[in-house]
This record gives sequence, C-alpha cells and structure tokens, in this order.
Amino acid sequence: MTEFQKRIYEVVKKIPRGKVLTYKEVARLAGRPKAYRAVGNALNKNPFAPAVPCHRVIKSDGKIGGYARGTKIKVKLLRKEGAI
Repeated sequence: MTEFQKRIYEVVKKIPRGKVLTYKEVARLAGRPKAYRAVGNALNKNPFAPAVPCHRVIKSDGKIGGYARGTKIKVKLLRKEGAI
C-alpha cells in the first residue's frame, strides 16, 4: 500500500455518518488534488471496509459513482445514513 493510499483511507475514515465527500475533495485532502481517479481506484480495493466507509464518496456532479459491492447497495447505505 502506498503512502497516498494510506492518506486516502485516513481522510475517508473521518467522513461522518450522513455526510459525503467527492473523489476530488478526498484527493485534495490527501494532498494530491488532481488524483481523484486514483482515489476511486484505491477505494475500489478498500481493505478496511467498513471502518473506512468508502460508500460516503461520490462524484463531483452529485452522482453516486461506483462501489465494489454495487451501486444499489451504496445508495441503500447512504439512504440509511441520511446522506441522500
């Protein structure tokens, strides 16, 4: 695991229940503002779920984006938490 991936997981771990960040915001907070695609790739391989709640990261246009367990489950989790 790279240092950047570790920073991504630390940022995402701090997203509170009921809130979301965009891939771009996570990239910026992790110190590489243009690496939002790398954020998506790292979260797709998240070995720390559910401690690192990668379902709380969405696209900049407000769309849900991908999720390793499927977008329907991502939507269900976000609704349960009151984020959407």
